Amino acid sequence: MALASVTVAIVIRDYGGGKEASVQMMIAGCMAGVVMCGLAGLFNGAMITRFGVPPFITTLAMMMMAKGLALRLSVGESISAVPDSFRWIGGGTTLGLPNPVILMIVLYGVAHFVMSSTVFGRYVYSVGGNAEAARLSGVAVKPVTLAVYTLCGILAGLGGIVQSSKLGTGDPKLGLMYELDVIAAVVV
Repeated sequence: MALASVTVAIVIRDYGGGKEASVQMMIAGCMAGVVMCGLAGLFNGAMITRFGVPPFITTLAMMMMAKGLALRLSVGESISAVPDSFRWIGGGTTLGLPNPVILMIVLYGVAHFVMSSTVFGRYVYSVGGNAEAARLSGVAVKPVTLAVYTLCGILAGLGGIVQSSKLGTGDPKLGLMYELDVIAAVVV
């Protein structure tokens, strides 16, 4: 989340004109943040599928690397040179609903469709349930795992952009201690 937040803010500040950035530059900044996090997810997936590093270790290590990179890119300070209109993503409303709620509904709908109506969704369920049984059934486990980790990175980046938009700043400390919430959610 912090890496996406800082990436968006840096692109808007350095390439988009800062407080005077156009909507197109804000979209470009958001895309850069999502792509950066997608690459982090792809790296996670590659380390897990190609080199057999345990997922827990890989994702915790990536979290530390991403936080370090965010701190390094931002020189340890929040980047507030974003236009006020950037706050619309995380703080605005459309048709009386907060934009993050609309985004959540759209993402839930897409996830439900993918997981219940596509071959990829069935493959994700089978790999998550028992990777060895999925492999024996003809599922290409490594590409599915790689795709899932990449999608997780993209969605984490999207979450970072929404949070960054709520704050109106690129914060290198965004998401601090969220890992405990995630671990608790997974265990429960």
